[in-house]
Amino acid sequence: MEATASLLDAAAVGDLVLLDPLTEESLLHALQERFRHQDIYTYIGNVVISVNPYCSLPIYTPEKVQEYHGCNFFAVKPHIYAIADDAYRSLRDRDRDQCILITGESGAGKTEASKLVMSYVAAVCGKGEEVTKVKEQLLQSNPVLEAFGNAKTIRNDNSSRFGKYMDVEFDFKGEPLGGVISNYLLEKSRIVRHVRGERNFHIFYQLLAGGSAELLQRLRLRQDCRHYGYLNRESCSLPGVDDAANFRAVQNAMEVIGFSPAEVTALLEVTAVVLKLGNVQLSSRFQASGMEACSIPEPRELEEICQLVGLDPSTLEQALCSRTVKARDEVVLTSLSVSQGYYGRDALAKNIYGRLFDWLVNRINTSIQVKPGKQRKVMGVLDIYGFEIFQDNGFEQFVINYCNEKLQQIFILLTLKEEQEEYIREGIQWTQVEFFDNSIICNLIENGTCGILAMLDEECLRPGTVNEDTFLGKLDQVCAAHRHYESKATQNAKRVTDVSLPPRCFRIHHYAGKVTYNATGFIEKNNDLLFRDLSQAMWASRHPLLRSLFPEGDPQKVSLKLPPTAGSQFKASVATLMKNLYSKNPNYIRCIKPNETKTAMLFTPELVLAQIRYLGLLENVRVRRAGYAFRQLYGPFLERYKMLCKKTWPRWAGSERTGVEVLLAELPIPAEELAYGHSKLFIRSPRTLFDLERRRQERVAELATLIQKMFRGWRCRTQFQLMRKSQILIAAWFRGHMQKCRYQQMRRSALLLQAYARGWKVRKAYKKYFRSGASARLANFIYRRLVQKFLVGLRNNLPPLAVTDRTWPPAPYKFLAGANQELKDIFYRWKCKRYREQLTPQRRALLQAKLCASELFKDKKTLYPKSLPQPFQGEYLGLKQNPKYQKLHAVAKDKLVMAEAVRKVNRASGKTVPRLLLLTTEHLMLAEPKGAQPKTVLSLGDIRSVSVTRFSDGFLALHLKETSTGGAKGDFLLVSDHLIELVTRLHQTLMDTTAQALPLHITDQFSTRFQKGDVAVTVVESAKGGHDVPVCKKKGSHKMEVLVH
Repeated sequence: MEATASLLDAAAVGDLVLLDPLTEESLLHALQERFRHQDIYTYIGNVVISVNPYCSLPIYTPEKVQEYHGCNFFAVKPHIYAIADDAYRSLRDRDRDQCILITGESGAGKTEASKLVMSYVAAVCGKGEEVTKVKEQLLQSNPVLEAFGNAKTIRNDNSSRFGKYMDVEFDFKGEPLGGVISNYLLEKSRIVRHVRGERNFHIFYQLLAGGSAELLQRLRLRQDCRHYGYLNRESCSLPGVDDAANFRAVQNAMEVIGFSPAEVTALLEVTAVVLKLGNVQLSSRFQASGMEACSIPEPRELEEICQLVGLDPSTLEQALCSRTVKARDEVVLTSLSVSQGYYGRDALAKNIYGRLFDWLVNRINTSIQVKPGKQRKVMGVLDIYGFEIFQDNGFEQFVINYCNEKLQQIFILLTLKEEQEEYIREGIQWTQVEFFDNSIICNLIENGTCGILAMLDEECLRPGTVNEDTFLGKLDQVCAAHRHYESKATQNAKRVTDVSLPPRCFRIHHYAGKVTYNATGFIEKNNDLLFRDLSQAMWASRHPLLRSLFPEGDPQKVSLKLPPTAGSQFKASVATLMKNLYSKNPNYIRCIKPNETKTAMLFTPELVLAQIRYLGLLENVRVRRAGYAFRQLYGPFLERYKMLCKKTWPRWAGSERTGVEVLLAELPIPAEELAYGHSKLFIRSPRTLFDLERRRQERVAELATLIQKMFRGWRCRTQFQLMRKSQILIAAWFRGHMQKCRYQQMRRSALLLQAYARGWKVRKAYKKYFRSGASARLANFIYRRLVQKFLVGLRNNLPPLAVTDRTWPPAPYKFLAGANQELKDIFYRWKCKRYREQLTPQRRALLQAKLCASELFKDKKTLYPKSLPQPFQGEYLGLKQNPKYQKLHAVAKDKLVMAEAVRKVNRASGKTVPRLLLLTTEHLMLAEPKGAQPKTVLSLGDIRSVSVTRFSDGFLALHLKETSTGGAKGDFLLVSDHLIELVTRLHQTLMDTTAQALPLHITDQFSTRFQKGDVAVTVVESAKGGHDVPVCKKKGSHKMEVLVH
């Protein structure tokens, strides 16, 4: 029972400052018990300890975000959201720039922690279209940079192989404006070489797995990653990871950030070039002088690379297999051996990828950067590679661990050393807490004269034979006496035998433990040299992006100055980072890796205890327990909390320290919770500070309520006075209006009574003079008066004279309804007569033709409604203007009725040919368009009848009498664009000349007479009939089918 209670107590301790007793064992036990209850977060004051569970937990839901939004830091369970919310509110409310430092070993969960911080800040800050766009761009930068900068290692499936520091910038309201990303030391060597069981950068596998067949074909890539040498020719699959889905996420993220399709294509093309460089194989051959040279036996991969970047294959082959050396004024081209060729190839691949990654970061910064001129607050989030100890540790592990030493130094300075020094400086009684200061290790590495990086740069620049042995000898000579450095030579000098330290290696005692570094490759990786021939070859490509990555390849900008070494660049970057971090208020997240096998919810006490020791968590707890959690200058503190005391509100006239003492004396705070320094107030417990904040919020709410109350009272009084004045004015006017209305009503009533009284008197006096027919006379008089009034009113309100206007005023009385209707009909007939008298002869003839067309086709043919708005022109050929038609015009003379272009259907094949149709008062002529000579002349008396379809086509059959001389070949089948007008004018002409109507048949089936016999014509409505012209098809010798639409 006691054991169970102790376990529950250990699991319940959310802040290790409250742990009792405080030992390494109790601290480890508390973390283990909380981890077993899935409480992966624990506090040391305002420092968050995060133990990686290696599995998903249901503690990052939107409900959790709302739970921690605006909460008291210690009022809820420990969570990464709590420190993110505290940093965000300090930035927004206290106007203090913040930075969140996430540290820990590789695989401890730093990258996931940084993403959780960013997602929380994005969830709780302001809303709006522009704000949402900025948040999306900031969040979507993560998958892009992870794809190009993260890889699977033995310890971590998503290990950051570069350092990332993101400054997120906010406006005064706490809404994000944009950001800036800084990257540090991408592990370029992973491109060409990585140990078995690890993978290259994610983007290669994502591109091969998620790229469409069209994209891979355009990039000259195969989907099988075992085809590529830089991918170790291993299977590309990773359990639990969908590379294809991740590639689609990367594409979507780049679109959100603002990458154009051309930029994405160029980025993937350069990535494919890096991948394909690993497949360029070199073979050895010997020159006539006996010197070894290299060549490319299979140029296919080389040619595909050159096709991608627009480069001559011979140029790249020469750059890979030879080198230009300048000796005084001579330029000598020397061939490279196979090993030198492979070195140049790998150096080119590393340089292309490294510069591409820098370009990618700069391009993202271009999209998310803040416009100049805006006032901004900054929150920095640092996600950098963790401390690494492998079986074989090289140059990359050396600089990574150096960076972690600097971050540990910041933690020591800001949380342990500076805190204790500040207590002494402010005159606060304090018991010194011993801790390990790693400044001596940082100095061993970065010292400008005798540091390891300085000696490495010196060896790289020294003329003569330089290799790892000379570098290691110099280290042994300078650093032999340093207690955190050892090598085989220093051990031999001390007569110490250690088989774990092989030759060509040195060991540094880091804060996280002893790390043995293999000096092989230090010189080469620190130089990071690329042959000028390769730079010039890349510059010669026609690929805009690749060309921009190698500005030094421009022959006009050749510089003999050596570029800075990789070590010096990284040292300068770390110094800039440290300066940036020192300028902000730090918030710490210390990540712990619970086991080496990445097993979910497995806690290895020995491994965790080692991390507790080198992270200095126990010393941190002791300092927090012995010290003060909060300190602030008297002035800002008094300004923030002066409303809690009546004596200091609204302003304090005395000194700032006296004002703070008076203020706190009025509050129920124990004296042991406070300490007064020379310039600052110190508060021991965060809970006391949170109590002050709670009281301030309540007081601010009271003051706000008071201000609102006074303002509402003033507004209501002002509104009441205005309403009272308005009411008095309205009441005065209303009373006057009511009296006027009352007087008018009384006057009307009096007049009415007087009229009735006078009438009664007159009727009584003259009653004897009335006759029996007086009522009829009065009725007739009234009737005539009403009729007169009706007619006069009708005269003054006659409708418009337009013939289309059928409006007429209604009869005012029922007995006038018949007369009113008769007058309406007379008026309308008069309007029509007047309209007809005003018509010109041409207009009258046109209307008569339209009327005739209505009688012939209305409700019979679908084409008729479409012809209504089209005026009948008659002459569509321009016979007078066109000299080509002079003969036709001469033939027609003044007898022309209609001229237009038609299409004549061939009787034998059904095909149509163009013809000119002329209708005169005597004849109907068909002529060829080219010669304009009459080909067929028909007398109007020869026309027996006309047949048309009921559809909206222009097809007609002209039936001729058997005795016709002009139609020896039989009836004519024509297609006219003005069918309605043609048939109408033919009908009118026949009526005028022969006094007989044109027999018109509107039908879908009719018979025609051809020279070879009668043919039955069937009209079919079909979509295959074409757009405007009917299609005629012969079905045997006696049938024809016409397809119309």
